Amino acid sequence: MSEVLHIEGLRKRFGANEVLRGIDLSVSRGETVVIIGASGSGKSTLLRCVNFLELPDAGRIQIEGKDVGEPVRGEPTGTRRRYRERALAAVRTRVGMVFQQFNLFPHMTALENVMEGPLSVLGLPRAEARQRAEAMLERVGLADKLASHPSRLSGGQQQRVAIARALVMEPVLMLFDEATSALDPELVGEVLQVMRDLAESGMTMLVVTHELGFAFHAADRVVFLHEGVVHETGTPEAVLLAPRQPRTQAFLASLSHFRLPN
Repeated sequence: MSEVLHIEGLRKRFGANEVLRGIDLSVSRGETVVIIGASGSGKSTLLRCVNFLELPDAGRIQIEGKDVGEPVRGEPTGTRRRYRERALAAVRTRVGMVFQQFNLFPHMTALENVMEGPLSVLGLPRAEARQRAEAMLERVGLADKLASHPSRLSGGQQQRVAIARALVMEPVLMLFDEATSALDPELVGEVLQVMRDLAESGMTMLVVTHELGFAFHAADRVVFLHEGVVHETGTPEAVLLAPRQPRTQAFLASLSHFRLPN
């Protein structure tokens, strides 16, 4: 399988706090990689760097084999890079991201929210944008909510609209940053099912989540992040059921709600 995402030596600092301290990670086409770790381990910052909502301080990111950014002249390879806004905008059309908060336009219907990207970013004709949007809303189980505004939708439905909004851009990679953490417990399942369906359909996904049941059943690989470095990685069975590293073991032991599958 070809690599959709390749990361080498990724570093990100906020003031004196170095959040990412040399991340090496790759995601192959059709693979679902789930990132777990304690609060403050750098999980969300990693995703935001992949989508360039945060600019890396050092390191290299490739999307489908192509480097993003240009080396800074006179600096060693693998350090700072220069990022031009036009290039970053192009990356963001190919890398979809779903956040904790839904960030829907409240004055737009579900259909209009999903159509907005194809219309304003891709410049598609309205009829084609509508056709795409309807198909994506049907895919996430909301074919009957096209005309509903966000205020008329549950949290789970709003997050599914947000997923459709990302999918309609036909990304090569989908990022999920704790997509269920803002939902009431009874609504979590419907969003996780959509994500699981996407994984089974072959969508390439990098997922930050505290839902370890989803990680166990849907991931091809689980990555445990600790203090800004990849501390352990492997199959869900290896990392979640038989972790080798003491810090991974301690993290899993601290999650009283996580039970081993029968």
